[in-house]
Parts: sequence; C-alpha cells; structure tokens
Amino acid sequence: MNDVIRAEAVAKTFTEDVLSVDVLRRIDLVVKPADMLAIVGASGAGKSTLLHLLAGLDRPSAGKVFVDGLDMGELNEAQRGRVRNRALGFVYQFHHLLHEFTALENVAMPLLIRRESPRAASLRAREMLKRVGLADRAAHKPAELSGGERQRVAIARAVVHEPRCVLADEPTGNLDTRNAADVFALLRDLNASLGTSLVLVTHDHALARSVGRVGVIADGCLSLADPATLPRSEGPC
Repeated sequence: MNDVIRAEAVAKTFTEDVLSVDVLRRIDLVVKPADMLAIVGASGAGKSTLLHLLAGLDRPSAGKVFVDGLDMGELNEAQRGRVRNRALGFVYQFHHLLHEFTALENVAMPLLIRRESPRAASLRAREMLKRVGLADRAAHKPAELSGGERQRVAIARAVVHEPRCVLADEPTGNLDTRNAADVFALLRDLNASLGTSLVLVTHDHALARSVGRVGVIADGCLSLADPATLPRSEGPC
C-alpha cells in the first residue's frame, strides 16, 4: 500500500518585493497508514505552512509532495481537489462549519461534493454523527451547538468519506481543557477504529506527548523528537 503522504526535500520561500524569507528548508516526511504524528514548533515556525503543503493547498518552492502515491505538483487544481476529497480530511482550530446548514448537512457535504446521492450522503452523515455522540443534534445549526459540539461536527465532516489521513491544525486550541480532551480522544478513537492517519499541529506539548510520534520544526527544519524531552508546560513552544 502507498504511503499516505510523502514529502521529499520540501522547501517554502515567501517573497515580497526584494525580501525573501525561507520558512521551510528541505523537509522530508513520511506518513504511513494509521500513523499519528504531532508537529510542534514556535509561533511562525512554519507548522501550518507545512500542513498546507502536505495537503496540496499550496505549492512548495522546491521538492515534492505525494498524496496517496500521486505527485501533487504534477496535478492541476481540479485534480488536486479530487485527491483531497478522496484521501484527506481537515480539522481546524475554528470549525469552519457552514452556518446556514444543519449539522447533518455539514457532515454530508464532502459526500455530496463527490456526487454521492443525497440519500446515501445523509445516511452516512447520520451514522458519523452518531459515532461522535451527536445523533440527537443532527438537525441543529452551528449557532445552536456548543464549541465542543461544533468541533465534533467538524471532525465528523473530516472523516465521513473515510479519508486515508486527517490533517488537523490546532483542533483543540479554541476549546476548554475538558472539551479539548474529549476532541482528542475522539481523534484517537477514529485513528484506531478506522485506521485513519493523523497529522496534528499543536502548541500543546501535553497533547503532543500523548500522540507518541513528535516532529519539531525549528529554523525551517523538521526533526523527530522523543516526546519525553518536550517541556512540561503547555502553550507556545
């Protein structure tokens, strides 16, 4: 089976006028099926930039990114979109739910985008809401849900199409301690039960340690670290 994601010598430089900033330098990374990886680093180190490159949402200045065995740099935007819709799920710090739609409709959206029938999409979305403990909230719109409930809906939407990998950018950063623990427990359960890989960007070292495999971004480079060596304090690295 293909690696889920593979980055080879990936670099990213941002240029404005005559100023160039090398944010990432020759990043090599492999995400295998059912992997869990936490990525930590100081604010501005390039964590979210790396996540966007791995998802094909941005192009590297150098190097290659492969998703499900496909070179994202060789695909046009429509093709990259189809790869993302098939192979990847996304969870962000802010849920990005569509406010005019119900929880059920939000969760069904990735399936409708890939042209599944409304009935099949609705049935699958309802099953996933049940799995995240929100079967009784299917008809509620985001404004009628708590912060923790909205994030669980966002996770259900991210995995409803059974992607090979979920890319999560600070998914617990906007939640209180209890809800953050619940959301992470849900991500771990889905990783174990569905075999979905998880790449998690976080400032929370306690959360990163519990993932097990940790990558640290510093000076534009990514290195694997022993989780036990991370500082005990939470918050920005």
